[in-house]
Amino acid sequence: MSEREFEGTTVHSDRMQLQLYAHPAVAEAPTARSSRYSMGTSSMLSLFYLYSSPQSEQMMILRSSPVRQGEPIVLLKWPGSNPNLPSILLNSHTDVVPAEHHKWTHPPFDAHVDGNGDIYARGSQDMKCVGLQYLEAIRRLKSSGFQPLRTVYLSFVPDEEIGGHDGAEKFADSDEFKKMNVGIVLDEGLASPNENYRAFYAERSPWWLVIRATGAPGHGAKLYDNTAMENILKSIESVRRFRAAQFDLVKSGLKSEGEVISVNMVFLKAGTPSPTGFVMNLQPSEAEAGFDIRIPPTADQVSLEKRIAEEWAPASRNMTFEFKQKVSVYDKFGKPVLTATDSSNPWWTLLEEAVKKVNEKLGRPEIFPASTDARYFRQLGLPAIGFSPMKNTPILLHDHNEFLNQAEYLRGIEIYESIIKAYASFNEHTRDEDRKEEL
Repeated sequence: MSEREFEGTTVHSDRMQLQLYAHPAVAEAPTARSSRYSMGTSSMLSLFYLYSSPQSEQMMILRSSPVRQGEPIVLLKWPGSNPNLPSILLNSHTDVVPAEHHKWTHPPFDAHVDGNGDIYARGSQDMKCVGLQYLEAIRRLKSSGFQPLRTVYLSFVPDEEIGGHDGAEKFADSDEFKKMNVGIVLDEGLASPNENYRAFYAERSPWWLVIRATGAPGHGAKLYDNTAMENILKSIESVRRFRAAQFDLVKSGLKSEGEVISVNMVFLKAGTPSPTGFVMNLQPSEAEAGFDIRIPPTADQVSLEKRIAEEWAPASRNMTFEFKQKVSVYDKFGKPVLTATDSSNPWWTLLEEAVKKVNEKLGRPEIFPASTDARYFRQLGLPAIGFSPMKNTPILLHDHNEFLNQAEYLRGIEIYESIIKAYASFNEHTRDEDRKEEL
């Protein structure tokens, strides 16, 4: 059966009944950008059939129209016995970053398992493991006869690695998402090098800053004031000093990486091109540098904006700046984008108890040092927790030879089984849910 034949039909099998709502664009060839690094529609449908339950009750695969052809958002729904209670969303992304094949010990897309049981694959940590663990945990729960009180959704979204703007961001802003009445979101976390699992209640917001300097061009032998190169170098040095001060807080142990503002220069563009490289006896009239800045929700956003305007790119030195991306550290209610980790948030308590129930433990709550799709849900005021059950594992996301041990992967399924069961059985309204009903 082709993907077009799936559209708007009910698919019957001896294992379960699937209801699929597909858009014709899904059947088209993937874009060049996504063909190698995203999971195609047919692959996802095959995967969901493989992980379907032998139980007779209906599961639904719901699909929203993709923003780009070949990049679907796929939703699975496990109906709860009390649809009035806010639902649980288990989110994961299907795209991965590219890999330099020649720098890997084993081919990055072969999922090679070595003698130690390590699975070498791009996405083994970030985050194909989590999406599969969701599915297997739910299959085990269904096979055991467990019936969720709350409805459980699973979302598989594209584009997270390039910002999530055509994936989770549009999904979180859709009418379809509003109808789901989500009360808690689980998303990706990070591997832990020690015995404790890591859980994240917030993340740093990305600011992608480009600073430009201008000045009069001139002969390479002449000394000028306020040349473009002189001004851009002054800015780079000012940024470097700020970066060093922030990094010192991490190296001294006073703060974790996610609690400081990180700034890294990612490009420097200047010079007048020539057929053999650059013109060496001409001072350029323009220069620019790009910086990847990550800001925790606990930082003073206004203070950093002032620093950029007055120190890093002052107009008095013929400098300008722009943000290629600038994500606020505040949600739509004007509050810092973070999820409570105290007694006011029962979801955090339930997570801790579920992990403890299977004889494991969490480390202290952390701020994720980079960005994930969870921010789009937190910006709506929803609680969202980043959690990937990988302990005693080196952090290798986006690195060469990314791997996850198969025993650790299988253990993660048991962890999620415990978490999903605890969440889906929770029969009380949280403060946020009560407030939502009042509104």
